[in-house]
Amino acid sequence: MIVLENVSKAFETEDRTVEAVRDVNLKIERGEVYGIIGFSGAGKSTLVRCVNLLERPTAGRVYVDGVELTGLPERELRRARKKIGMIFQQFNLFASRTVAQNIAYPLKYGGLSKRRIADRVQELLSLVGLEDKERDYPSQLSGGQKQRVAIARALANDPGILLCDEATSSLDPQTTLSILKLLKDLNVKLGITIVVITHEMQVVKEICDRVAVMENGSIVEEGDVFSVFADPKKQITRDFIDTTSNLSKIYALIARNASIVQLKPGECIVRLKYLEKNVSEALVSTISRRFNIDANIIFGDIELLGDAPIGGLIFIMSGNGEDIDGALAFLRNKNVGVEVILDAGGGAGASERPDAQRDVEVAGVFQVHS
Repeated sequence: MIVLENVSKAFETEDRTVEAVRDVNLKIERGEVYGIIGFSGAGKSTLVRCVNLLERPTAGRVYVDGVELTGLPERELRRARKKIGMIFQQFNLFASRTVAQNIAYPLKYGGLSKRRIADRVQELLSLVGLEDKERDYPSQLSGGQKQRVAIARALANDPGILLCDEATSSLDPQTTLSILKLLKDLNVKLGITIVVITHEMQVVKEICDRVAVMENGSIVEEGDVFSVFADPKKQITRDFIDTTSNLSKIYALIARNASIVQLKPGECIVRLKYLEKNVSEALVSTISRRFNIDANIIFGDIELLGDAPIGGLIFIMSGNGEDIDGALAFLRNKNVGVEVILDAGGGAGASERPDAQRDVEVAGVFQVHS
């Protein structure tokens, strides 16, 4: 549905050139919900504005539904843009117009009769659950209701694509979930392709099929949401995951030598993470029985992504070195991500320490990063 070929966008300032988007190649399939995440300044919003040519790329080509937008004359481009809806963080509603008038605005110059416009407005109000708000003004609405009006307005011309630029960033968590559910319902009901620009990992986890990670104007990682979040390849993706995961707290606990991570001889702290969608086997109890070790879970962070669990556990493993080595090898053979974070000696033996591990002195204890 959307194809970007070598798309770049640069802005000229008085003293320098700012490359906001750098040589991006991207394909978004018809009917999918596609997320683009990145920290502030990564180029996400500029990239999505290149899709409908609100920002014309400095270089590259943009195709939507098989049509090269970058090759269209201005009049045809305006016509093509009607099939690309867009919503924003700040809603962008007309304060002096009612809800119904805001939704009707894109239909004003489409050659429709007043009756057809009124009927279409009612259809859209019903679609976003605001049937009783048509005569209200934006100032009378909550943030979630304003965004629903913006969504209805963006759908007025029956677009094939809906671009969402940080559309939930100004909403509280509960309202955010209701808007995301609405977007997913619209995706299923209308078959509309949705592109979600966000810096919030939870937004992508809730509704996206695939995700791209942006850094410094480039896409550095891409794939289905489970694969990218379960086994990130790039540091920027791992940083994003850490912002929403309790598991990263273990490093702060080690840095301050908290009592919970003060190990006895023969103990080590291990982090497990799910790398596959099928995790029906009770692995922790299995290794405890099979290898005669104790596995004391300190804390965990496991949630469902679709119908598959994602996240992991932090636990203290104790026993003799040979048994611990066997348990770690068993877990890796089950395609579980294993990281020996801290080893008090006599725990994870040398045979389980890959050459790529780095030994770091932290708070007077021996730390091992797998």
